[in-house]
Amino acid sequence: MANNHLIPRHRTVPVKVGNVTVGGAAPVVVQSMTNTDTADAVRTAAQCAELFRAGSELVRITVNSLEAAQAVPEVRERLDKMGCDVPLIGDFHFNGHKLLTAVPECAQALAKYRINPGNVGRGKKRDEQFAQMIEFACRYDKPVRIGVNWGSLDQELLARNLDDNSKLAQPLELYDVMHAALIESALTSAAKAEEYGLPHDHIILSCKLSEVQGLVRAYRDLASRCDYPLHLGLTEAGMGSKGIVYSTAALSILLQEGIGDTIRISLTPEPHAKREKEVIVGQEILQALGLRSFTPQVVACPGCGRTSSDYFQRLAEQIQNWLREQMPVWKDQYAGVESMSVAVMGCVVNGPGESKHANIGISLPGSGETPVAPVYEDGHKTVTLKGDNIAQEFQALVETYVQKTYG
Repeated sequence: MANNHLIPRHRTVPVKVGNVTVGGAAPVVVQSMTNTDTADAVRTAAQCAELFRAGSELVRITVNSLEAAQAVPEVRERLDKMGCDVPLIGDFHFNGHKLLTAVPECAQALAKYRINPGNVGRGKKRDEQFAQMIEFACRYDKPVRIGVNWGSLDQELLARNLDDNSKLAQPLELYDVMHAALIESALTSAAKAEEYGLPHDHIILSCKLSEVQGLVRAYRDLASRCDYPLHLGLTEAGMGSKGIVYSTAALSILLQEGIGDTIRISLTPEPHAKREKEVIVGQEILQALGLRSFTPQVVACPGCGRTSSDYFQRLAEQIQNWLREQMPVWKDQYAGVESMSVAVMGCVVNGPGESKHANIGISLPGSGETPVAPVYEDGHKTVTLKGDNIAQEFQALVETYVQKTYG
């Protein structure tokens, strides 16, 4: 069950992104991004729908060419026909002002624009091109995320800050100058957007790095200096366990401090792997912190010399996958089921105790133990399973428990 009341949130203004509220008292939102060529409207819409079904509440798409911009209205139309009302965010770099001018239908179809101050233009053109994009946001009443990345930091701003720093009696370290430039880029760009007419409650900020401690420092600083909603995420988390661990380490610190209104887990996907992994990791971080509940959680022991068989491991995996597959239907039929806990334990040491603590749990026999598996519901033993069909029988018991408890 979500315990978000235990973590005081950094107070931010609420921003409407399509049918989703970001900031204010709204729950932290899970976001993801496609990796298809947006010009291929069929594949892009299909991946958006997959991410939405996995639990992504906002989906960002690349808008980097005239063909991509022209495809955005079709992507939106295809999603609407599928009954997929996920808001789309347009990710712009370098030429966004030109694309929105050339394809106003794209500007209308998107629910939010993402602008990188470091890539919006150079010299005198920077302010002019930034203003053009803000004018489109004002015209179509769209919110904007001003997203600063340390890999594409405004070089003119950084050079100016480095020059000023060199004149100090005690110059700061390069890292500190870069940190200050990140924050300044975000806040001054937000101030300019408001000068150009964008309402205060139409702005979301982010300052992304790939390094955990730097990210934590940047967002703590940003949160102390503004009330804009903040979008969290490492700019490139990495692949596999590294990406998951780094994202969890960074975001958990900030979320525990009440900082963050949307999150995106920027995992490098394994070759041919599904894109939805980043959505699941984001959900699990929020659920682990007690901020939100998305799907019933399976408690399972790590295994030891008492559990020489891999039976409980296979059952735990089977139940966990099955529970996630049921959620698209269950969340509409069974209110609160997403907070349910299920225990699949492998021996008598902690098995009965953990099973009693869960809503429903099974304690499988370990090596040399009597080949029976007691099942507990809400702390009470209800049945003992035996034989070759324990997995199927336990799954049926879980389904019955859901129906009678959350129906």
